Order: sequence, then C-alpha cells, then structure tokens
Amino acid sequence: MEPREKAALLPEQPGVYLFKDAGGTVVYVGKARSLRNRVRSYFLESRWADAKTGSLAREIADLETIVVDNEREALALEHNLIKQYKPKFNVVLRDDKTYPYIKLTLSEKYPRVYFTRRVKKDGSLYFGPYFPSSLARRILHFIHKRFLVPSCFVDLTKNHPRPCLQYYIHRCLGPCVAGLTTGARYSEAVHDVRMFLDGRRHDLMKSIEARMMAAAEQEHFEEAASYRDLLRTIEDIAERQRIASAQGDDTDVLAYYAEPPLVAANLFHLRGGRVVDRREFYWEELEAFDPHEFVPSLLKQLYLDAEYLPKMVHVPIDFEDRALLEDTLSGRARHKVEIHTPMRGSKRAFLDLVENNAKHSFEQRFRVLKPTSKAISEALQNTLNLPDDPKRIESFDISHIQGTDTVASMVVWENGRMKKSDYRKFIIRGDETPAGRPRAQNDDFASMYETVTRRYRRLQEEKKPLPGLILIDGGLGQLHAAAQALEALQIINQPLASIAKQEEILYVLGQENDPIALDRHSPVLHLIQQIRDETHRFAVTFHRQRRAARQTKSALLEIPGIGPRTTQLLLQRYGSIANLQRATMDELSRVVSKKSAEKILRYLGPPSKIT
Repeated sequence: MEPREKAALLPEQPGVYLFKDAGGTVVYVGKARSLRNRVRSYFLESRWADAKTGSLAREIADLETIVVDNEREALALEHNLIKQYKPKFNVVLRDDKTYPYIKLTLSEKYPRVYFTRRVKKDGSLYFGPYFPSSLARRILHFIHKRFLVPSCFVDLTKNHPRPCLQYYIHRCLGPCVAGLTTGARYSEAVHDVRMFLDGRRHDLMKSIEARMMAAAEQEHFEEAASYRDLLRTIEDIAERQRIASAQGDDTDVLAYYAEPPLVAANLFHLRGGRVVDRREFYWEELEAFDPHEFVPSLLKQLYLDAEYLPKMVHVPIDFEDRALLEDTLSGRARHKVEIHTPMRGSKRAFLDLVENNAKHSFEQRFRVLKPTSKAISEALQNTLNLPDDPKRIESFDISHIQGTDTVASMVVWENGRMKKSDYRKFIIRGDETPAGRPRAQNDDFASMYETVTRRYRRLQEEKKPLPGLILIDGGLGQLHAAAQALEALQIINQPLASIAKQEEILYVLGQENDPIALDRHSPVLHLIQQIRDETHRFAVTFHRQRRAARQTKSALLEIPGIGPRTTQLLLQRYGSIANLQRATMDELSRVVSKKSAEKILRYLGPPSKIT
C-alpha cells in the first residue's frame, strides 16, 4: 500500500508518525493531535512549495505510526524516537552534553569526585547543575584542597608503589598507595564531601566543630587548626550562597542565527538579573530551515530530559505547541515553567543581544575566525575532562612498512603553537616490551610502549615536568600500551588520550567507555588533528629517511671496491640512490676518488632507469 493510501486510513487520535525512505531508514519523526490529518497534509501538493516538506515528501516510501492517549505522551515519545533514530529531516541536537555537574562515585571502594556534563544511572551521586561551569571546577578545587578527595582516574583496585603529585601537594589522601590513609579516614572525608555537596552545611559545620574540639583536647593542635580553617571557609561559602539565592528568579534566553544549511544557536542563563553562563550549538546540514520547527525541537531536546529546569524561557518566535510544552515542563519541574517571546522593552533588548551573540558564534565557527590559544586550551580541558587546561601537549606516532625500519616521532604543542625545537625521533630497538608479552615483528603496541617508556624515563632522570596532556595517534590499543608504559615507570594520574585515525574519535584514559566524537568544525578537533597530522608527518619523514639510507647503503655495498667508509661518506653527502644518480662526475669526485666515482655511476646508471 502506498504511503498516501496508508495516511487516509490512520485514526484521528494523538500519536507519533515515522517516515521511512526506500531503504527502511527513518528520515523524519513527528507528533500529531490527529494522526490522519497531520500525516495526510504531507501529501498535499499545495504544501510541496515549502522546501522541507517537498524534499521530505519525495523521500517517503513507507510510514509507521504509534497511537497514544494524549498529546503529552506523544510529545515525550517523539522526543525519545528522535534521540534513537536521529532522522536527517529532524533538528537533532548533536551536542549531547548538558549542564556541569559534580559526580561522587559512591560505588567505588575509595569514592572520587569528577566534573561531568553527563548524568548516568551508574550508582554515583550527581550534584548540580552549576552556573557558570567554572563554579563546578572551583568547588572541585575546594574539595581537593580541604577534604583531600581526588578526581583522578588511577586504578584504585590495586596498590601502586608511590602516589602522584596531588598527594605531595596535599590535595589527596593517597588511597592508591598502601599505608598512606585508612579506610575510616577516607570514609570520613567522603562523608564530609557528600554533606557539603548536599547543601547540609549546618550538619557539616557541627561535625567539623566537634572534631576540632576533640583534636584540641588531645593537644593535636595542627589538626585542630586545619578543622578551624575548614569551618571558616564553609561558613563563608554558606553566607555567599544565601545572598545569591535571594537575588531573584532564573531565566534562560534562546536565540539563533541561520544561513542554511549552517545554523548557530546561543542559550544564555540569567540568575538574579545577570548572565552566569551560556551554551553554544551548531548545525551543518539543515538544508530546509524552518524556525517554527527549529525552536520547539531545540527546546524539547534541551529541557525534556534535563535535571534542571528554569522558571522562564525567552525565545525569538512563538510556536504551535508552546502551551503543551509549558504544561509538560511544569509537570516535570514541579514549578511553573513559562515560555515567552518578548516584543519590547529590556527583555526584547536582551533577546536581541543573545541573537547577536549567536551570529558571532556563527562567524567564529563557520567563517573560521581563529580563537585564542587560551580559549582553545580551556575548550580542550572541558572536552577531555582534564584537571587543568593543558599548556603543553606531547604527541606520539609509529611508522614502518611491514615491521621494517620502525621509528617513532614525538612533536610538541606548547602555549598555542608547535614547538619544533622539542621534537624528538626514536629508532625502535625492540628492547622494551610489556612484561610477559612476546614482541611480534609488526607490533605497533610494543613500539608505542617502548617509545613512551624511553621518553618519560628520561624526563624522570632529568627531573623535568610532565606535559599537561600526552596524545597518542591511534585507538584503544595504542592508548593502553602508552598507559602500561607510564604505569611501569610509576607515573600515575597523567592525562593521556588518543585519537583514532578513521573515525576521528577521542579516547581519554579512565573514560574509555565514553568516547568523544566532535563535529568537524570544532576548534578542539582542529587542534587535535593539527597535532596528530604533524606527528604523523614527522614520523613518516623520519621513516623514509631511514629506509632510503638503508637501501642506499645496501646498494653501495654491492659495488665492488666500495666499502663501509666510502658508503658512510656518500650517505652523509647524498642520502639516497636518486640523489647519487643525479650527481655529476665532478661532484662525486669531490667526495670519493675519480675511479670510485666512475664505478658508482656506471653501476647505478642514470635516474631514468629507476622505477
């Protein structure tokens, strides 16, 4: 049965419809108060003048519908199906990161705290959201400094020979090394962190005050002073939060700028009448852009699954399902959520300001205006969930042909530019392999292990600092080989990531189950690609030089009367067979005797004979 005929037989009930192309792929998901009326409208030729409807109608080969009890159910189901199928004719929010949260991993023996933008059902507690995102990082910094609970990705299921730097600078209790802390001491710290993040400041202060008095009675004055300082800091934080909470309602303001198929949107968060944070979103393939579908689609994806909902959302246009979406969001938030389109006054002026910012974001992303190195570094920190913005990145790659002439390269990015003076080359010797593992001829993992081992063993011997990030050209195998090398050197809590060549997916050590796929216009991706490509170029160039030198040496040693010393002289001067073939008799005679020069040129022949 043709889709047009199916549409005529649909019930006049609320529900969700899915349009499929000839290959059975879902190309569009929509909801309707009346399935029959809405779906039939797509096949009216009068609507085909609209670019999107016409393009969509021409691709519909089949349709499927799901009947529900009411429009609110249809709204929720439509949202879930769009997330599941990501249809090309829907507005799909590619950035699935939400607001900043702090994660407390209670399921671990030694719980830790992390900055995150993804809330999962994994047994952890999530606190937030925090505005601006820097607030979450400041809170984490406070937790590290005052409660000594870390944010590392070290494997705490086994003991390590020594702790990382965070222990020595008094920002961690050191659960990674036996004897540095006790289970009771660590549990007390985690309990304090939980009360602090829960907002139970009064209970926390009473508990700390009791411990302070007990330490003083036992004449542990240094410990008592530490509790006193912590108590004062918490009191100060509580007072500032009381002032902030009394400053008024919260409002989100959404605006966009479009030059289809490219679209940029900005979402500003206002608290107490001032901007505390903003988010940026981008689309590259919205061929038929319809603002009246774009705005509600974006609002649904932003708020239907959100843990946090504002009391007011300002948008540039009104739309059909506004009242339904308000009602649905209010039910979830347990407070009234209003969606308005300001037409005049200060609210309209601010909406225009957000629209101007969306246009600026569009220019930055799609007109390729170069962001500052500091901005890129901070974006890289947020993207990879690093403890600090990496001011120095050291990147590694392996190069060989079927296991021969294997070499490795290391390039350095520092403070916004490539630092060629710090580049390094490695000839793979095969004398460093992971414990208990035989080395194969063509073993990139063992080569990476050897390279990382040699590099950071030398830094340890020279007592030089480690980089802010180690980047590996490769996938999970290369990442774990590098991690094994660092662990063998007793280097823990070192930021380490890899980028897979084909998929352009980033893997971060300790977060491998949550790989990062960036859109192709992302400045962070451009930076990672630039560093990766430079590492690859440097490795391949060195490999070719090594291979050419080996081939030249082999070829020269086959010439009667040409020994190792003469070969070495020629390699230093010419480097390759091709360069030797292009040399004249006079030029060659300046390096070796005339008789040897004649032998070499006669044996090698002219360049044209080489294939």
